[in-house]
Amino acid sequence: MRTVGFFKRLLIMIYDGLLLFSLVFLSSALIAALFKFVLAPDALMQIATADTAPTLNATGKLIGSLLVAINAVAVSVFYFGWFWTHGGQTPGMKAWSLYLIKPDGKFVDWPLAIKRCVFAALSWAALGLGFTWILLNRRQRAWHDILSNTQIVHHKPNSN
Repeated sequence: MRTVGFFKRLLIMIYDGLLLFSLVFLSSALIAALFKFVLAPDALMQIATADTAPTLNATGKLIGSLLVAINAVAVSVFYFGWFWTHGGQTPGMKAWSLYLIKPDGKFVDWPLAIKRCVFAALSWAALGLGFTWILLNRRQRAWHDILSNTQIVHHKPNSN
């Protein structure tokens, strides 16, 4: 089974990262607008003076920031989970005809996709060491590949 090396996976991360950034940006902008103009109670707004528009106070900004952060995580998990469970490829992986598979050669299911997302976040949290592990691992697997028992490969897997 031919595995995928560090630099190709880096290109995949950049490709998917740009698409994901766009989705997170758009959905966060919608949430921010909805929160500021519809959902924010007056108690979270500062009183406007004659020459300024009403703005969110510190509590309102904190709540809005938390909503946007939760949205970013939810959109990210849904993005990767959807593509991995429906065809085994994100758009970045599709560009190079790569697939995410389990040891039995099948695509991952939702619980495994979520687990892999959590482990990938840990790989990033360790200052990217989990990703650079690909350079040291003989099977070219990152921490999240090892912990979730998945592999990115160059061949089309068996059907579910």
